[in-house]
Amino acid sequence: MSSAASDARAVFEQLFRDTRTDLLAYIMRRSQSAEDAADVLAETYLIAWRKLETIPGGERSRLWLFGVARNLLLKSASRRRSRDALVDRLAGELRTAHPRHPPIEDERSAPLRAALATLSERDREIVLLTAWEGLTPKQIAAVVGTPANIVRVRLHRARTRLKRDISTPGRPVAPRAGYATARRDR
Repeated sequence: MSSAASDARAVFEQLFRDTRTDLLAYIMRRSQSAEDAADVLAETYLIAWRKLETIPGGERSRLWLFGVARNLLLKSASRRRSRDALVDRLAGELRTAHPRHPPIEDERSAPLRAALATLSERDREIVLLTAWEGLTPKQIAAVVGTPANIVRVRLHRARTRLKRDISTPGRPVAPRAGYATARRDR
C-alpha cells in the first residue's frame, strides 16, 4: 500500500471513529427500521470515502456527513413515497378491474370446474388462456413456451375432452388412466 493510500485510509478511519456514533443516532431517529439506517450509514461513508479529498476538516467534516446522510434520507423517503403511491394506484386499479370473462362461481360451473381439474396443468392453462384471456394459439405459445402447432393440438384435444365430460350425464369426471395420463404434461 502506498503512503498516500495509507494516509487516506488513516484519515477515513479517524473520521469514522469520530462521527459514527452521532451519525448513526441521527440516521436512526429518521429511519423506518434499523436495516434502513444501516444502509444509509453505509452509503454515507461510501460517499465520504469517494470524496475524502473534498471533505472539510475539523468539526465541519461531521456536519458535512450529516448533510450527506440527510440527502440520502430524503432520497430514500422520496423513493418510498413513489413506491407506495404506485402500489396504492395499482391496488385501486385491481379493485375496480372487471375481467372480460370472470370465472362463474355458482352450481352451474361445478361440472366445468370438475372437468377442468382433470386436465393436465398445461392443458388447463391453454384452455383458460383461450377462454378467459382471449389469446390466440400463437400468443399462448409465447406464454407457455410451446410451439403454436402443439398448442393448437392440445387445445383441440382438451376442448373435445371437456365437451365429452360435461355433456355426458352421470359420466364420472376423473383423470384418465394409463398412457394418456402419463403423457398429459408433455
